[in-house]
Amino acid sequence: MGSEFKLAPSILSADFSNLQSALDICEGGGADWIHVDVMDNQFVPNLTIGPPVVKSLRPRTNKFIDVHLMVLEPERLVEPFARAGADNITFHIEATDDPKKVIDLIRAAGKMVGVSIKPQTPLDSIFSIVDKVNLVLVMSVEPGFGGQDYLPGSTERIVELKRYLSNQCLDRVLIEVDGGIKLQNAEEVISAGGNILVAGSEVFGSDDPVATIREFYTKAEAVGIS
Repeated sequence: MGSEFKLAPSILSADFSNLQSALDICEGGGADWIHVDVMDNQFVPNLTIGPPVVKSLRPRTNKFIDVHLMVLEPERLVEPFARAGADNITFHIEATDDPKKVIDLIRAAGKMVGVSIKPQTPLDSIFSIVDKVNLVLVMSVEPGFGGQDYLPGSTERIVELKRYLSNQCLDRVLIEVDGGIKLQNAEEVISAGGNILVAGSEVFGSDDPVATIREFYTKAEAVGIS
């Protein structure tokens, strides 16, 4: 995967009556990943997308499908989303008592593994397993709804995580950042260590979503990452 920048537009903010349009926007703008937010109305106070939606998207795009499980008992949904066509499956460290089991299930399904951490959860809660994952998803808002503002202190957490990974010779582990990502803070987040930015409302709520996607890549180039 390398350390090159990737944008992952979140279809949570797209028009659910026309997800083909969202795919076309991602294609036209050159986004590398498509982010799928899965919520169960238990771990977070919202209910969103299930495996059938991912299954319907899979034959319509060659983009990397990045599934973010904001659910309790994530191990129950690993196989359904893997079968549906997810390329990466990310679970929350706060949502399971046995993260190694979840990691093993995702690995057994042949998928990339991500672990996510909420803003108030200490970073060291993932340190015992971070060598077993492909990416860490740092939430920069409280998960549950799109359109929130980037939380103060998130950049410092990204810097701290990046430093820890480097000190542990784990630079291969990617850092994904999700929540309140805008064009105006993209350079800050990328400079702090973010490899993958998730952007929902900033892309799909803009007047020109394709141009907005392209502008994110321009921002990455401005800080020397492309």
